[in-house]
Amino acid sequence: MNFLSLLIVAGEASGDMHSARLLSEIQRLLPEVRAFGMGGAELRAAGLEVVADSEEISVVGISEALKVLPRAREIFRTLLMEVERRDSGAAVLVDSPDFNLRLAKALKRRGRKVVYYISPQGWAGRRGRVRLIAKVGDKMLVVLPFEVEFYRQHGIDAVHVGHPLVDEVPRLDHVWDRLPDSAGPFNIALLPGSRKSEVESILPTLLEAARELRRHLEVRLKLIKASSLDRAYLETFIESSGLDVEIVENDRFPALADSHLALCASGTATLEVGMIGTPMIVVYRVRPWTYLLGRLLVRLPNVSLVNLVLGKRVVEELIQGSARPARISDEAVRLLTNQDRIRRMRSSLEQLWVRLGESGASRRAAAEVVGFLGDMDR
Repeated sequence: MNFLSLLIVAGEASGDMHSARLLSEIQRLLPEVRAFGMGGAELRAAGLEVVADSEEISVVGISEALKVLPRAREIFRTLLMEVERRDSGAAVLVDSPDFNLRLAKALKRRGRKVVYYISPQGWAGRRGRVRLIAKVGDKMLVVLPFEVEFYRQHGIDAVHVGHPLVDEVPRLDHVWDRLPDSAGPFNIALLPGSRKSEVESILPTLLEAARELRRHLEVRLKLIKASSLDRAYLETFIESSGLDVEIVENDRFPALADSHLALCASGTATLEVGMIGTPMIVVYRVRPWTYLLGRLLVRLPNVSLVNLVLGKRVVEELIQGSARPARISDEAVRLLTNQDRIRRMRSSLEQLWVRLGESGASRRAAAEVVGFLGDMDR
């Protein structure tokens, strides 16, 4: 059998997870594919030959990015050398635009074809990226339906395949009608992000907010661990706080379903929490100059994916200076003790299942990739 070499590059935990599902479906349709590239544990388990671990360069913030820049450059060169060595004609690049758009540009200079999976959300700001995508990408597979028209208006071949979370998050109907007892105890889930740089900025604030919250309500704390993080690393934060916090490594969705409230870092996790039906408050902090630059480049009424997908402010966003422990605690108390507000939030969150499309996203994305690879051979 003649093997087909395919480069796959995913940058952080959610991209690693979605890419793994995609690779499994590609291999089912095209067994002769041999994939290599950058990823994490999920992609490795799915059969990717990992020549670089995404955890090495998965950071948020300007100063954090500068620290990993030398290693990012090494990985960049290694990937390009492997493309040449394996004579790989195509790549699937997943999200992570700061790294992947530069890589796409280099691949195009070398005559390689590029499929971009999971849009870098050019529609949400930084539209200068869209012009670059039009130059360096051959096909865009988007997960939100309204992205298609935006990209097509800019001359980009875009196809809506649906969101892979629809297949990954279970529909737990019993959660939607459950309301907390006003007397408690209340189960609080902490989701501080999947990157160490996020955790270092957010987790101490969440733990201090939990301490403040305990002055008003009886609460039980669970930290939902991202697969990209070590348990021992998270334990150092918990030990420093002196709080009793259970770390959930497996069965994250039942743990979220059992929670009355999630304090959640902005990112893909907000969609997971919302699809489960757990009320949430989105919390996010980065270094001040990173935040100021971001505000200059991206002008949006909301920053969390759950609010962006729903097109309105459904969950409270406490960003940067607003993400103070006392403020987080006050918002949590107001939400937990207001059943009408919980009902309204859940009514809106249920629309996520409609907005994110039908099941089978990974299968449809794989069919698009396989079809694209077939067209290259003609």
